[in-house]
Amino acid sequence: MAQEKARVLIIGTGGVGTMAAYALEIGGKAEVTAVMRSNYAAVEKNGIDIDSIEHGHDIKGWRPTAIRKTIPNIKQENLQPFDFILVTTKNIPDLLPTMVDVIEPAVTAGKTAIVLSQNGLNIEKPLIERFPTNPVISSISYIGATETSHGKILHDDGDAQKIGPFNNPGVSPEAAEEAARRYIAVYNAAGKLDITFDADVKFVRWRKLVYNASYNSVASVLRMDTARMRMSQHVIDDLIRPIMLEIVAAARANGVQLPDDVPDKVTSDAEKGNFMEIETIVGEPLREGEAKGVPMPTLRTIYGLLKGIQLQVKEKKGLWEAKFTPDNPYQ
Repeated sequence: MAQEKARVLIIGTGGVGTMAAYALEIGGKAEVTAVMRSNYAAVEKNGIDIDSIEHGHDIKGWRPTAIRKTIPNIKQENLQPFDFILVTTKNIPDLLPTMVDVIEPAVTAGKTAIVLSQNGLNIEKPLIERFPTNPVISSISYIGATETSHGKILHDDGDAQKIGPFNNPGVSPEAAEEAARRYIAVYNAAGKLDITFDADVKFVRWRKLVYNASYNSVASVLRMDTARMRMSQHVIDDLIRPIMLEIVAAARANGVQLPDDVPDKVTSDAEKGNFMEIETIVGEPLREGEAKGVPMPTLRTIYGLLKGIQLQVKEKKGLWEAKFTPDNPYQ
């Protein structure tokens, strides 16, 4: 008797989410429901065209099992529970609604494993608080995939992930590991990808932050790509490397022993990365390090600049009004 396919909901179907949907479906062990917003109409009409370094360069009109504009409400719609919810959107906790609020209607208590394919620290905490009986899984992804236009995907760097369970007091370590390993088996059923289990979630996340908190944060402030930053020696010497060393020190203060050569290895890495989420990638390691007494002056400065840029974006989108609040001492 054939094993029942895993039901997977994907929230965030740009380049990374779409390639996840494709990998899950072609392996034959999953059926995917993809939540789409701006690209829904184009995909409903024409499907998705994919140019992939691993799956083929001429994939035309592909669709997952189901696409929809809204988050499924399991109870109201009388749907079968999802086995996994994969979140590939940016994690921006200072904007509402939060991801916890967004996914709640689709979560079945004690059943649905939530997979966070997002960068940063402490991203699991709000989910564990809201869903204490559900496994929460970390996926650190190194894929290069871009939605060049609605329904058009360029996948030009291999799908490599390190996956392991976050520590959730309400879920046994055995059950959490089983959920993570099942997700890997379902995701890479075709055997084409570099998807590995790594139980040391904290180490993997802190190490990725050495890159994300330095290169991505400085890129956001300077509006420079990584190649130009490396060509401009002072950007590396005065900004990138100091941030890297601050992250390494903060990690060690929190019990994560990153090797001494991590900054050198990361500096020579051509890994691609999109612009970042301020709080989870910069704010959280900054708070974790300073709470342990680690001086982090460079990251503190970059954090302040990024928050200013974020405020400008919020104002343009009508999410912040330029006025003095009663608690502002500078009015």
